Amino acid sequence: MCRDVDAGQEHGYIGAGVGAVGGSVLTGGSTAGTVGGAVVGGVIGHETSKPKK
Repeated sequence: MCRDVDAGQEHGYIGAGVGAVGGSVLTGGSTAGTVGGAVVGGVIGHETSKPKK
């Protein structure tokens, strides 16, 4: 983990990267698919890092 990045941010970055790749693959490399995948992946990555209630 990076020194100045908390777990939520780190998971968000990882999710955004995975989502961007997935979105690009699923949409044949379209910019909208890549950006959309990154946004969705980043949100999911950030939210899954939160403690369970």
